[in-house]
Amino acid sequence: MIVTRLNEAELLDQASELADLLVDTVEDGASVGFLAPLDRTAAIAWWEERAGAVAAGRLMVWAAHEGQRALGTVSLAFPDKPNSRHRAELVKLMVHREARGRGLGRRLLTIAEEAAIGAGVTLLHLDTETDSLAERLYGSAGWTRAGVIPDFAASPAGALRPTTIYYKYVGPTPVRTLV
Repeated sequence: MIVTRLNEAELLDQASELADLLVDTVEDGASVGFLAPLDRTAAIAWWEERAGAVAAGRLMVWAAHEGQRALGTVSLAFPDKPNSRHRAELVKLMVHREARGRGLGRRLLTIAEEAAIGAGVTLLHLDTETDSLAERLYGSAGWTRAGVIPDFAASPAGALRPTTIYYKYVGPTPVRTLV
């Protein structure tokens, strides 16, 4: 399986394949921001809308392919405020149902963490549905659970579910300054 970081043109070119992955993820019940059933055309449009952020350097996107099929993805979102340049948000870590159990989620997570370090980021954060399979991955990969927010987002089926916030220092621990 090949994992590549996508530029704007590649993201637009692969939007259809990534949409299939997104639809599969939502159909499987993962809470990644969409309600089921997710229309494939809407999923393609969502990916295409990310291209501007990729071009502007506010978003990094990786896709894992086996042949022409996208089986996984992960992204890093960078804040646009000057006081936040040391951190990034890990978003949309997805693995196709058919590719689970092969270490792809951990591989994508590691790639994003290493890229964050390369970009000068020292702190990563994310949120994930409480009691989801993803929580096991983040916990076993050294992420720290910060807390739970009840009724944070609707599941693909429409039920309100809690989310768990995680963070991880990935670069040198910053020197804290008291003002």
